[in-house]
Order: sequence, then C-alpha cells, then structure tokens
Amino acid sequence: MVGVRKSMANRGAWFFLLSGVAALAACGSGSRPGTGSRAPEIEPQVSVSIPVPAVVSRPTTGVPRALQDEVTRLVTAFGGRAGAAVRAVDENWTVEATARQRLPQQSVSKLWVAMTLLDLRDQGKARLDDPITVLPADLTLFHQPIAYLVAKTGRFDTTVGNLLTRALTQSDNTANDRLLTYVGGPDAVRRMIAAKRLGDIRFGPGERALQAGTAGLTWQPAFALAGGFEAARSRLSPEARAAALDRYTADPPDGAAPLAIADALARLARGELLSETSTRIMIDTMGASVTGRARLRAAMPAGWKISHKTGTGQDLGRRNAGFNDVGLLTAPDGRRYALAVMIGDTTRPIRERQQLIQSVAAAVARYASTSPGAAGANVAY
Repeated sequence: MVGVRKSMANRGAWFFLLSGVAALAACGSGSRPGTGSRAPEIEPQVSVSIPVPAVVSRPTTGVPRALQDEVTRLVTAFGGRAGAAVRAVDENWTVEATARQRLPQQSVSKLWVAMTLLDLRDQGKARLDDPITVLPADLTLFHQPIAYLVAKTGRFDTTVGNLLTRALTQSDNTANDRLLTYVGGPDAVRRMIAAKRLGDIRFGPGERALQAGTAGLTWQPAFALAGGFEAARSRLSPEARAAALDRYTADPPDGAAPLAIADALARLARGELLSETSTRIMIDTMGASVTGRARLRAAMPAGWKISHKTGTGQDLGRRNAGFNDVGLLTAPDGRRYALAVMIGDTTRPIRERQQLIQSVAAAVARYASTSPGAAGANVAY
C-alpha cells in the first residue's frame, strides 16, 4: 500500500479507527459535516500521522512495449466495450488500451464518496467518529448487508468511519448512500472531483436513482423492500429493458475513463490528493476489501499487496453493463502500479470477464518481476 513500517501500537490504533467499534457509536441521526453535535474527540490526528513515502526516481526507457502490446491484445480480443490503464506510481510510464472512453463505474464510484469524506476530514469539516444513524428510509437495493442490522430494531446507530469501512470493503450500497447524504450529496462529490482535477470521471445521482434509471424505472421507496425492485423490473418488457440499458451504456451518468481512474489512484498513492493520515485510511480500507476475489486479487503472486474497489452493473439476459476492478498493486520490491480494468458492455460470460481483469494484472506482475530495478528500494507499506 503506501509503504513504510509501523509499530504494533499504531496498527492497533488504525484497527480501532477503521472498525467503527461500539465505543465510537452513539444514538442520534448524525449531522452534516460542520454542523450539529459532536462525539468526544478520539480520532487520531496529525500527531500520529505517518508520512506517505516519497516517489523514488527510477530510470526508465519509456513505455514498456511488451506490456503495452499484451494489454492491447487482451482488451482488443475481448468482445464488447472494455478498457484498461496502468500507471506506474514510481516510474515514468503509462500503458493503456481504449482507456479514454467513459465506461460505467458502478460501485467503483464509491471511491469518490470516500475521498470526498476524507477531504472534508482534512478540512476539519467531518470526523470519522461522528455518530450517524441508518433508518429504513435510507435503504437502497442490491448488495446492502447493513439492511439486516436496520431491520433488527428499525435503526442502526453507528459512526461515519464504520460506514466508510462498510462501503469500501463490503461495497454496501446503503452505507455508501448514507455517507453520500452526510457529505452533501452528489454535487459535493462532483465538486471534489473538479477541485482535485481528477479528469474524466463522472459521479451519478446515487445508487437508487442510478439503478432504477438503468433498468428503465423511476425510483420508488417500495423498491427498497425485499424483492420490490426486482418485481417492478420484471414487469417491464424486454424491449423497454434493452432500450434503457442502451441509453445507460451509451452515456453513463456514472461513466469514467479507465485512464482517469488509474491516474487518480496513482496520485492518491503519491499523497497528492489527501493528507498523510487520510491517504493511509483510504488505502488501508481499500486493502481490506472482501469483494472481487476472482478479479485483480486472484492474479496477485505471493508477496504482492493490493488495495482495490470493484464495480458490477446489472444484467439483461447474457448482457452485462459494468464489470470492473481498479486498484493499487504493490510489488514485493515496493514498486506500485495503479490499475483500472473496466468492461462497460458485453455478453461474455462472467468467468471470461474475470479472466480479462486477471490477465491484465498478471501482465503487470510479470513486467515487474523481470524489468530493471526489480530489486530496488522498498517504498511500499
């Protein structure tokens, strides 16, 4: 991840912060950043910040042609719309294949909600120990493990930091949308993307409106009830579903260029987007992700580390609109690679989609194991 050693005491402090333990939780609805009541201050501040490692200058002969050729071959041979980009964090090159087109991000966009939250934290406008409540009215659709906790008592009292962990590690849609409300809604995320100059990255209207529109529906609260969305979607004609999916894939409101995402992740790794502590929180939390075990993570050789975020869109028959994995890969020698592999529209089976993502990551790992400087100084964490 970002690469320095840390003591066991610091490891414990970070686990405490990221796990959102009960001691941080409090009853109440939670406030918008900079307003309302505050929980007692127990979040680590700058005094425990650990520096993000400086970029180590490494000689390079330019773009690694063999890697470029292999990535191009893999993406070109794949049926449907796809793109891949690799940006070397510690070396001066970028590899890309059809990576400047906007492809559906789906849950990859949770990264930008998290980054908006941590940017507000850096400005003193948000805190990870802020109490926040998730209510039945906050429930979304599809993958939302938190819904079980809400159903038990009619509310789930937790902390902002706990929702961040759930959104990035479990890809919990409700946790993410509740965070989105906390940071100020979609416009706040769009402002962050513009202010940080992240490039060709769009942010959609939130999970509920996005998924309803992708299916050809308008969001209704009843969709959040068990099976409600799926039942409404099943009543649409195949022609209506296909037309809605065509509109979505042609101009996805959550679309982003893989190259822009790879560049944003490289800048994150270099400490250019967030404070030292917030950078560590972001990358550590991405490193704890449990989603996509058959995507990027499946291609990592022994000794490699990965911090990543997956995204998966809706299916219509054999067709899928959005199948992605993006992240930071760290080689055993510490060199880091920001990688985005995105499949925007395809009828290829899920196993073949997984294999494309794995193959691009495996190509990067082969490059790193054979290229000059493979035994260079350790800059990773």
